[in-house]
Amino acid sequence: MKIEDLLKRARELWPNASTEQEIAVAMGVVYGDICRYVRDHSEGKAVEEEEFKKELGNIIFSTIRWCDDMGFAP
Repeated sequence: MKIEDLLKRARELWPNASTEQEIAVAMGVVYGDICRYVRDHSEGKAVEEEEFKKELGNIIFSTIRWCDDMGFAP
């Protein structure tokens, strides 16, 4: 999928641009989820691999969108 396609899909899902504060909070939540999965795995706890992959995809997809919202060329 091309970046243009990702941005188009992101605008369909979330039509309003995010503020810097909203971006920071959302990124913190997703990063925290990723850290929790890694910690749980290192402690030998069962981890849903699909959920981990979903969170990684969320941070990649969202970062591309947020860069565009802030005027950077992703």
